[in-house]
Amino acid sequence: MEENREKAYERLRQEILCCRSCQEEFGFEPRPVFQGNVGSKIMQIGQAPSRSVHQTGKPFDDASGRRLRGEWYRISDGEFYNPDNFYIVSIARCFPGKAPGGGDRRPPKRCAQKWLFREMELVDNVFYIVIGKYAADFFFPKKEFTSLVFEDQTWRGKPAYVLPHPSPLNVKWFLDHPEFEGYRIREIASAVHAVLKST
Repeated sequence: MEENREKAYERLRQEILCCRSCQEEFGFEPRPVFQGNVGSKIMQIGQAPSRSVHQTGKPFDDASGRRLRGEWYRISDGEFYNPDNFYIVSIARCFPGKAPGGGDRRPPKRCAQKWLFREMELVDNVFYIVIGKYAADFFFPKKEFTSLVFEDQTWRGKPAYVLPHPSPLNVKWFLDHPEFEGYRIREIASAVHAVLKST
């Protein structure tokens, strides 16, 4: 059974890597960015890769990722990028390009609808971490974002934690909610450390 699941995942992974369905919309060649395996303990789902991640092909290889790993999870790069630990993915696999008014374009949800649920069927993770309001709205569309962050959630019978986006530009939310870094992220980091230490 495990071998069949791994083969099915490898076929799916190759399909995703070859996907170029948004090329005409973006105006440049998409580069799907994600990593992990069927045994990854934590499935982390963000919004979309940044421009720098698009260039390197390494998920969360930017200022947001450094804050996430070092300040929030308090784990090493090696622990974060170990595919046995984290399945790192996003609602949209590719950098969507810059919006005319500044910032990035909204990631297309059809990417998640096409690929993400299939991955969830194959990855045997312990829990989910959902990062950013756009990703949270995809999974929990009827719930208020701040409540999602401060309350434990479930998705398909598994625990799920929601994080605000760790971008350095996301200043106001943290000023309005100092209790996140005061205690909530410590609770989530403890759950991360516990599962990484498990066999």
